[in-house]
Amino acid sequence: MKVETVRWNIKVSKDTDVTLRAHLRARGAKPGDRSKFIAEAVRRRVLQCTVQEIWARNADANPDEIQRNADQVVSEVLAERADESTPK
Repeated sequence: MKVETVRWNIKVSKDTDVTLRAHLRARGAKPGDRSKFIAEAVRRRVLQCTVQEIWARNADANPDEIQRNADQVVSEVLAERADESTPK
């Protein structure tokens, strides 16, 4: 499956550019590796921000209640999957 891509125009400092290019070159970079590196960095940062937001939102939550809710959701998903895999 081909992933649709978009072109970004970004500006970074010369130092950042040199550092990234040296990092990739030292690892035998191929064409496109810079874009892949940046895309992965963006995904990781978005995930990190999301996790921090969730931690902040749940700072006052009862850990036992969170665990009970998680256990309930996991049980429901497992039950749904079992139903889906049962021949009809």
